Parts: sequence; structure tokens; C-alpha cells
Amino acid sequence: MKDAIVHPGPKVEIVDTPIPEPGPDQLVIQVVVSGSNPKDWKMGHWFNTSANTGDDIAGIVHSVGENVYEFKPGDRVASFHEMRTPGGSYAEYALGWQHTTFHIPKKTSFEEASTVPLAAMTAAIGLHVRLGLPEPWLATKEPIPLIVYGGSSAVGAFALKIASHANIHPLIVVAGGGSKYVETLIDRSKGDTIVDYRKGDDAVVSGIKEALKGAKASYAFDAVSDNGSYVNIAKVLDPHGTITLVLPGKEYPEIPKTVKQTLTSVGSAHEDDKDFAFVYFRYLARGLDEGWFTGHPTEVVPGGLGGVEWALKNLKEGKASAVKYVFRIADTEGIKSSL
Repeated sequence: MKDAIVHPGPKVEIVDTPIPEPGPDQLVIQVVVSGSNPKDWKMGHWFNTSANTGDDIAGIVHSVGENVYEFKPGDRVASFHEMRTPGGSYAEYALGWQHTTFHIPKKTSFEEASTVPLAAMTAAIGLHVRLGLPEPWLATKEPIPLIVYGGSSAVGAFALKIASHANIHPLIVVAGGGSKYVETLIDRSKGDTIVDYRKGDDAVVSGIKEALKGAKASYAFDAVSDNGSYVNIAKVLDPHGTITLVLPGKEYPEIPKTVKQTLTSVGSAHEDDKDFAFVYFRYLARGLDEGWFTGHPTEVVPGGLGGVEWALKNLKEGKASAVKYVFRIADTEGIKSSL
């Protein structure tokens, strides 16, 4: 099968490798569409390694391990591939674990489904496990101000969709070029608002304070965790509030020691938060079917796997706003689709 290896740079090399075999609790999925994430180019940079770094799978079940009971060959599924392990989504076939795989509703396209696994699970873990905010099935009836920094990013946008369904308001969203998209995700009648970071740090801080209208900000989801985002949050967050950040290996000395800092690493879906991931992926699948939950806007990159390098370079340069690059594997040169 064709397999796209991401080297530091990023540079992408398409090679031929055997179709993977599933472990007892795994599925081999014929990838129809692969999603992408900024970490896909960062992994090679951080660790000086080369690998298939794709983790967002949408496709058809090819084979299953002996312990798999929810899925069978031919099922339409999406799956969050375990990061930094073989069997990534930039290939004709990929490996998924049963607990991080979910059925794709009939009305949901492979393109839309491919945007969900990594980013939506990051948002869910950040909101509920790290910040301790109520799940949608236990929706709050009291106002809970929530600052979301980076609202047009996939993680930020999914956080807004989930928080809104849990009736968490007001949502105070920091965004820039993607503000038009963010506007579709908030409810102005419940006090939600957008603060434009392009106006400068002072304007961000004053904008958040104005949006709070004197209320205490106890929760912040920093989906950027860079370029001073957390510094601005620290200036408005309650001294004993909670912030969750998404970039590993960073220090945040500007955040007061009294503030509870947590790191939202989606890798925990394959570790300590396995049960949470199992339940929540199935809940999101129902959300897709019912319509209250949607995938992120997509841009289909021409050339299938041949377009991965272009897309990762764009992600590195910060050119993607309110959009996820996705790849139709059958568009790859040299592949004859059997779907």
C-alpha cells in the first residue's frame, strides 16, 4: 500500500509498505479520507523523527482483531489513531483502536468525519476532564463564563460546539480572521461574544473584561497556548481559576501560581482517559446524526497523499484559518480505489 512518511521540514515521501495487521483490540481501516492537524508537522520537528504522523481516519473497516465486537468489515467508521505508533492515517490502510473508533452516521460524509477524531477529543477532554465543566447530558442551568482562546481553530471551535450544547455561557471567544465562522457557533442572546486579537493585547484584555460584565472568570480553554495568549488570559482569570493549555513542554511563568494549570494532551485518550474517550466518541457520533454537532469546515487538498507536504507547510506557516485540510486517498497517484 501507499504510505506517506513525514520527515522534518516538513518533507513528505510516499513509500510502499505492507497493509498492517490488527491487534486483538484494533481495526484495520481502509482510509477514504484522512484529516490533518498542526502536530503532524511538529512531531518531526520536536523529536527529529520520520513517520506517518496522520491520526484522523475516516474510511471502511477492512479487518478487525479478535476482541473487537462493535465493528465488522464494511462498516463506515472514523477513528483516532494512536499518536507516535505505526499505522497512521496518511496511507491506504490505517490502524485504529476499538475504543477510539465510532460509526459514521449515514448522512455524514467521510470528509466531515475526518475532521472530528483528534481535535474534537482534545476539546472534550479539555472541557470536561481538565476544566471539570459539565457534560452536555448534565447541562448546567447556571451561567458559567468560559474564555476560549483560538475559537476558529478546530480544537477551539469544537470546544465552542460542545460547551454550547452543555449550556455553558457566556462564551468569550478570542479569534481573528476566522471570526465570521466563530459567529455561527455562539449565541449572542446568552452573552457570548468575540474579542479580536488582531487589535492587540491591551484590546484583548479590555475586551474580555467588558464581556464579563463584572462576573468572575474561573475557566479558560487556551487552544493556542502561544504568542502570549496565556498572558492575556492570566490578566483576566480569577486568581484561583483553572486554565487548560494544549502545547506540551512549555513553561508558563506568567500564570499566577494560585491558578490551576492543566495540560490537555489528547494522547490520554489512549491512556488514562480511555473510558472517557470510549463514551464520548459514541456521544459525538450521535451528535453528528442529530445535527447539534458538526465537523470542522474542510478544504480537500488535490492529489491525495501527494498533497500532504503542501498542506503541512501551510499549517507550519499559519495559513489555515477556520479550515481543516483533508486528503482523499483515492486521489493519490498510483492508487486504484476499490471503494
